[in-house]
Parts: sequence; C-alpha cells; structure tokens
Amino acid sequence: MVPPGEPAGADVPPDPPRDIRDAPGGGPTVLRIMLGQQLRGLRERAGVTREAAGDRIRGSHAKISRLENGRTGFKERDVGDLLTLYGVHAPDERDALLGLARRANAPGWWHRYSDLLPPWFETYVGLEQAAAQIRTYEAQFVPGLLQTEAMVRHVTALGHVSMPDEEVERRVELRLRRQEVLERDDAPLLWAVLDEASLHRLTGGPAVMREQLDHLIDVSERRGVVVQMVPFHLGGHAGAGGPFSILRFPRESAVPDVVYLEQLTSALYLDKRADVDDYLATMELLCVQALAPDETRDALRTLRVELG
Repeated sequence: MVPPGEPAGADVPPDPPRDIRDAPGGGPTVLRIMLGQQLRGLRERAGVTREAAGDRIRGSHAKISRLENGRTGFKERDVGDLLTLYGVHAPDERDALLGLARRANAPGWWHRYSDLLPPWFETYVGLEQAAAQIRTYEAQFVPGLLQTEAMVRHVTALGHVSMPDEEVERRVELRLRRQEVLERDDAPLLWAVLDEASLHRLTGGPAVMREQLDHLIDVSERRGVVVQMVPFHLGGHAGAGGPFSILRFPRESAVPDVVYLEQLTSALYLDKRADVDDYLATMELLCVQALAPDETRDALRTLRVELG
C-alpha cells in the first residue's frame, strides 16, 4: 500500500545547481528550505563552520542552523554576505540565490492570520500548502483537512473557551481556507488513517457527527483522497504512539520528507532520514492493519445509520 513517490530524502543536501532561477514554487516555506539547503551545501564545501558564518552576519551558529533548516526568513544582506564568505562571486549564481531569497520572503496567504498562528504552526501551514502528499494518522479527532465547518467550529471552541466571537470566526475561516488545498488542480494526495475512537466520539453532538460522517463518506470517494479506519477489534496497533503526519514534496523541489508531531504548545519537525523512515514504516503498517478504503466506507455508513 505504498503510495506513489520517492524514498525519504536524505538529510545531506544535494549539490546546489548552477542556476536556480527556475526553482519550483510551492510557497515561501518550501522556498526557504530550498535556499537553506543551497547555503548549507555551499558552506560545507567552503569548509566554513556555523560559528564563523554566524559571525559574518552578526548572529550566532544557532541562527545559521535556523536559516539552513528553513525555519526563519532571510535578509538579502545576510545572504549576500554568506555568499561572499563561501566564495560565490559569479554574478549569475549570486543573482539566482538572492532572487530565491526575495521569493522566500514573500508572504503566503496565511500570513494575514499570523496573529492567530504560533510560529511553530505557521511553518506547518506553509509546508501543508506546498506538499505533494500528506499522510496522517489521527486518534481523537477527524483530520483538520477533512472536518466540516460545524466540526471545525466545535473543535475551535474546545481549545479556546473564552475567545471572542470575532476571533473564533477567523480561526474557523483559517481552517476552511487550509482545506482549499484539496480543491486545487495540483492538490496533494491526502491519505488519512483514523482510529475508530475518533468516529465514535460525539464531538459537537449527534447532528454534527452525522454531518461529519456524511462528509467523510463523500470525500473518501474523491480521486486523491484515501481514508482508512483502524477498528476497535484490532486491539493494539502501530499507531499507539500517537498522531503524526508525513509530508512529501514535489521531487523537483529537492525538499526532504518531513514528519510533523504536534504537542500542546509546540511541534516537532523531523527530517532526518532515519526518523522519517521509522515513521514511514509505522504508517505502512497502520495502512495494512486498518480497514481497506472500501471497507472503511462501509464502516462509516454503518456508524452513520447507528446515529440515526
């Protein structure tokens, strides 16, 4: 049940191309990662330490690490200084990398919600919008990209009891806007594995859950969306460690796969090959243990009948 795509990307960056003016799009988050990979490759080939690079841009080795991992924006002056330090003097190559820096700093549509998004989640939204494939396992809730508006509203209220109505509406709007990624011509493959518990939990009440089940049945029949359920009778299963998502990007971007692990007030992003391979193996086992997509639809219809 392995979906189409390339193996997990290695954590060693590829050789930077001579000209990256035609680097693929995908939003500023992925462009930052691409630029960070190029700069890391140039630094390593020049034999420059992170500490020395940090000194050159009046920062620290930690800042260089964030830049090379695509976790922060780039100042063109800093990129120019680093290129000089790394011995990149050819005008064409410098112009290409500085142009990529400008594109990477362009705000995505989600930046208008930056007052609602903690930085660790803003990164995920950017990755989600650029992914070619999203595989996710959820134990308690229906995945956000598959929630109905009523479900989104209820889940939002659960986490923000005293939130003003205006902010609630903006958070709901943000979640629904994220879902538009599935309507694009180049929509990512979404492969969602749900624990049966998430479908028995009457989040929002029976009416909300009935609508949610109807939506899952409908969306699971779309091309590019796979939904599987891990049934109760299976007992223990590979997803016992908790929810996670694996994002894969277009091959031409050279961006490695990323595993996303959300916590209460932060998140982990894993892109080391060994870590990604472990989670890929877990996801593959989950897909084998779960009901097949057709069987899952039958189970969803049964649950829908039981709710009346």
